Amino acid sequence: MQPINRWAWCGVALSGALMVALGAYAAHGLSARVSAELVSAVETGVRYQAWHTLAVLAVLAWRASTPLTGQRLALGLWAAGIALFSGSLYAMALTGATALGMITPLGGLLMIAGWLTLAVTVLRARPQSPSGRA
Repeated sequence: MQPINRWAWCGVALSGALMVALGAYAAHGLSARVSAELVSAVETGVRYQAWHTLAVLAVLAWRASTPLTGQRLALGLWAAGIALFSGSLYAMALTGATALGMITPLGGLLMIAGWLTLAVTVLRARPQSPSGRA
């Protein structure tokens, strides 16, 4: 396995673990510390992190058999989007610094850019014949 792939797989595994831990905390302990609105924000962060973690897993698996130029960019955009979107929601709830909410939309834009990058990557890919030859 190439080093970049090893780090990507490790990162997605850690994202999954963090997502489960924060989801459980939001469901069972956070409401005693913060408002229902902030609990809901953490749940939103977990949900977006979950979907994008699954998307990263799928693209990593796809990339193993069919590496395409734009896949790495989409993965990077999603990783940055998770960090900024979900991370800002988690930080707001855990620290009470609601000003961090200004970062959240930037993370969402990065996630959208990742999806658009994936679309362009697919459209630019050369189709293969059923025999596997281009």
